[in-house]
Parts: sequence; C-alpha cells; structure tokens
Amino acid sequence: MKKPALLTPVPAAAPAGPRSAPAATRPAAEGGALAARLLGRLQRQAVPAVLVLLVLVSSVLFPSFGTLDNARSITVQTSFLAIVALGMTLVILTGGIDLSVGSVFALGGVLAAWASQWGIVPALLLPLAVCGTIGAINGLLVARAGMAPFIVTLATLLAARGLLLAVTHEGATTYLVPRGSAFAELGQGTVRGFGYPVLIALALFGLGGVLLQRTPFGQSVFAIGGSSDAATLMGLPVARTRVLVYLLSSLLAGLAGALSAARLSSGVTIVGVGMELDAIAAVVIGGTLLTGGAGTVGGTLWGVLLLAVIQNLINQIGSLNSSYQSVVSGGFLIVVVLAQRYLFRARPTP
Repeated sequence: MKKPALLTPVPAAAPAGPRSAPAATRPAAEGGALAARLLGRLQRQAVPAVLVLLVLVSSVLFPSFGTLDNARSITVQTSFLAIVALGMTLVILTGGIDLSVGSVFALGGVLAAWASQWGIVPALLLPLAVCGTIGAINGLLVARAGMAPFIVTLATLLAARGLLLAVTHEGATTYLVPRGSAFAELGQGTVRGFGYPVLIALALFGLGGVLLQRTPFGQSVFAIGGSSDAATLMGLPVARTRVLVYLLSSLLAGLAGALSAARLSSGVTIVGVGMELDAIAAVVIGGTLLTGGAGTVGGTLWGVLLLAVIQNLINQIGSLNSSYQSVVSGGFLIVVVLAQRYLFRARPTP
C-alpha cells in the first residue's frame, strides 16, 4: 500500500498593519516639500529683489537718485501711505476691504489742523476719536450686521468726505497749524535727516509684525482670512476680531492724516483722493492675498517702497508726468496677482 502524502502546513498570513510608504515615493515627497519651500521663498522675496534691482539700475542711470537727500525725501513721502497700508493689511488679511481710508485720512488731517490751536494733545486725540468712531461703525456693520465690506466702507467713504466738506465750509476754509508748535515739530522734525513720520511708521510696522505673529489676535486674523466658518468652529472671536481690524485701519488712517497736516502745516481738503487704491495696491504687491489668510506687514512695507521708488524714478526722468505712475503701478499689480495664482496652483498639495 502507498503511504499517504504528508501535507506541509501553510504558514498563517501576518496580520495587516500600517503600510509604510514605498521607498520610491519618498524622494517625490521630499521634492514636493522642497518645491513648496522654494515657491514660498520666491513669493516672499520677489518684491524686495525687484526693488533692490530697480534702485541699483536707477542709481546708475540717474546720479541724483542714489543720493541720501533723495532717500530721505522718498521715505518721508512714503511714511503716510505706509501707515495707511498697514491698517489695510489687517483688513485684507481677514478677507475684507476698506475703501474709506482715503477720506478718513483727509478728515483726520483737517481735524488735527483745526485742533492744533489748542496744542498737540487735542490735535492728535480729536482725529483719532472721530476716525476711530468711523472704523468702529465699519466693523460693527460688517461683523454684526453681516453687510458686505465693500458697501459699508464705500458708504463711510462718502460720509467722511461729506463731513470733511462740512467742517471746511465746502473747502473754502483751510485750517493752519501754528508755526513752531509741538504739533508742527511732530511732522517736520528730523533725526539724522529722517523725519519723525518715518520713525513713527517704522515703529508701527514693528508693532504690527509682533501683533500678527506673536499674539492670539494675529492668529485669529489669519484664521478668519483662511476660513471664517472654520474659525468660528474653533471658537475664535470672529466678530470681535473683525471689528478691531476695521477700528485699527481707521485709527491708522486718521493718525497718518494728522501727521500729514503737521508736515504740511495745514489741513488740505483735496488730499487722500484715491489713497485707498494705492494702499490696496501696495498690500497686494507686497504679497498679501486679496482673499485673505496669507501675507505679512513686511511685505506691505516693501510694496509701499516699490511704488514710491517708481514715482520718484518717473520724476527723475522728467519727460514723463505723474500719470504714468498709475500705469506702472497697475501693471505691477496685474503681474503680482497672476504670479500669486501661479504660485499657489504650482504648490504641491499635501
């Protein structure tokens, strides 16, 4: 008889566990992370690189451009727009917009010039109080009433300009800042040739950077800009943060107007027209997304300086008038927005 064949036992399959990523995909993942870092660095440093290149070329072509006196002139003229753009950065980071800053800037200057006859304290407190009230109204209507920021700030733009005309009797009255007063010194004084407004703007940008990067308020600003619904589910104070950013935007615009009045020794009624567009352009050129959630105050400062250098360069050429600045600024804005879209599409998804 034949012996039965012995059956060899089959080893049991090992229990399924978490599979490790194939070795072939690891270089791809590392390459994607490297590409993301390079794209992020490009987005942050493109504007500074363009600014430095433009300054170097302009200094070679126009010897008067690279002088220290010209640098001082550029920084002083830029400081007022920079302060306004700082507040606009906070608003845009939350996904909003503030069209009222130009009129608020002019109103703050007129109120400061009118109040300067009683000293520097009223000259600063009055515009801050009135402009802060306008900002609080903007914030409450946007955050609490749920109205569109574009409509709300357009309405306060008209209201602030109307109040300005009422205070100045339809522009017929120009309030002068007393010569030699402490308030005039605030706008005209210098430290090593650089005006006080420049130092104030730099200090405010430093505080703004700390506020956005090192405080819960800054985290809320970025979260709201990324997704308002997600920020609400996380328990963040969405409404309060929105009110605060509009309040800060108007306060900064009013302060910039007061400093401008101190610099010019008068409250000029025609200033600030279109300033909101310049501020938005500087913020977007600096790398802040119009949809909110991404950007830096440092990028805004670079954007403001780039616009100022372009304007100064056009003045150096001589054969071009200031209207070309708007053309060049608009071209830069289109290029930056297209670049932002490309960079975010090219960024690898996790």
